[in-house]
Amino acid sequence: MPYFTEQGKTHSECLEKIRARYGSGAKVLLERTLRKGGFFGIGSYEEVEMTGTYGYAPAPDLETAKRQVLAAAGKAAPDAALQSVLKELRSLHEKLDHRVNETPPVQGIREHPSLQRLEEDLQANDFSPAFIRGMVERARREFPLDSLDNYEDVQKRALLWIAERITLYQEPDVKKKPRIILLVGPTGVGKTTTIAKLGALYGNRTGGQWQHSVRMITLDNYRIGGKHQIEKYGEIMEIPVSAVENYETLRKTLALYREKIDFVLVDTIGKSPRNYGELGDMKAILDACPAKAEPHLCIAASTKSSDIKEILRQFEPFKYRAVIITKLDETTGTGNVISALAEEGKSISFITTGQTVPPDIERASVLSLLRNLEGFTVDTDVLAERFGAYLNSLDHLKLKDTGA
Repeated sequence: MPYFTEQGKTHSECLEKIRARYGSGAKVLLERTLRKGGFFGIGSYEEVEMTGTYGYAPAPDLETAKRQVLAAAGKAAPDAALQSVLKELRSLHEKLDHRVNETPPVQGIREHPSLQRLEEDLQANDFSPAFIRGMVERARREFPLDSLDNYEDVQKRALLWIAERITLYQEPDVKKKPRIILLVGPTGVGKTTTIAKLGALYGNRTGGQWQHSVRMITLDNYRIGGKHQIEKYGEIMEIPVSAVENYETLRKTLALYREKIDFVLVDTIGKSPRNYGELGDMKAILDACPAKAEPHLCIAASTKSSDIKEILRQFEPFKYRAVIITKLDETTGTGNVISALAEEGKSISFITTGQTVPPDIERASVLSLLRNLEGFTVDTDVLAERFGAYLNSLDHLKLKDTGA
């Protein structure tokens, strides 16, 4: 549970600081008067110090909570003072159904308008509740009180913080042919279309000739039209397609391409993340791929953040290297994607923006994700100054915010 300690010349001034910084969730648990300054007591003055809690965590053990409060206030925990405050907390705890964060807020406390607006803008973009709390808390902590009045500055800094949370996939430097890329994911996220787009991207067709040799493999022999769809793409793009059904045929097909083909792209059957049996069966087939193979998990951009997290976790057995965000053109806002992937520590490799093959695919970039945020002004110059090539490349750099 987060704690705060604020000081002011008067009781009212201290409350005003708490109102502006910590909002309606703040609860004052301890107040004391300090004597500061002066020389041998001459010229000293008094200040009010308040310590309390804010946020949404459930109440800890009462004695532990009180010791933390006293420590945060910078004072020792003598038994008399400790017992007195423990008594206050115990009484409060009993009245409010064992939850400290249900304590009535300090009278008159309101969130600063800029923090309220930031929270609303993040909610409008479907960022997860935890991500929003983190952003608002960071703004509350890092912005001086008078600077919060300029919402444009608050939003610009928040956009930089969001950019920091986006991780881009680093493509491996593969020495031996072929480089094997396989797509997994739920039904209906557009894996087959994405495979075809990747075939065109990696083949790098110039002047009517492919610069790299590409082969496509499909395991999708059961979905009506699935095999026909990828074969049609292959025919149009002049990329050979092989259909496999089990571990052995996949192993043999890959062996045929060894040292001869630049890229092998494997399309799999869409599975529900909750159907563990089917996921296990598909995993057993894909075990025919060598360890250097690169699984990528496809997730539709319109998937809500809680479902994205479940998909990420359920497909962990496939050891996917990165996530491909599909159908970005079918939704507004990318907060659900950004927050879910950030909280799970996953990187993004590609983004698809339509059904047209091959043009509607791009390598993931910070800029492409930020530009889809509703209500945020994306200042490309400011972002470029801070993040440089990271805006539009797959190279992830560790960058820190140094202030607005």
